Amino acid sequence: MNIKPLFDRVVVRPIKEKADKIGSIILPESSKQPEICEVVALGTGKVDGNDVTFEVKVGDRVVFNRYSGCEFLIDNTIHIIIKEKDILGIIEN
Repeated sequence: MNIKPLFDRVVVRPIKEKADKIGSIILPESSKQPEICEVVALGTGKVDGNDVTFEVKVGDRVVFNRYSGCEFLIDNTIHIIIKEKDILGIIEN
């Protein structure tokens, strides 16, 4: 199944990171604040009739606030739709 976000929205898929461990205490996933995801789809980029150029592209690894956007399942995989302005940064290799 494919999804095409509208306007300035971006579809991202969370990247599974290994659990952090401090001593014998394992930190749960919910304790990590920014979310690291891979961009899987971009919207049309038009808002209010003005052309908007996306700063991100499909395949980029990005960081955004965990509580942004809307989560949904596609083929048993979690995806999140967020606005591009909610992306905090691009992780470069």
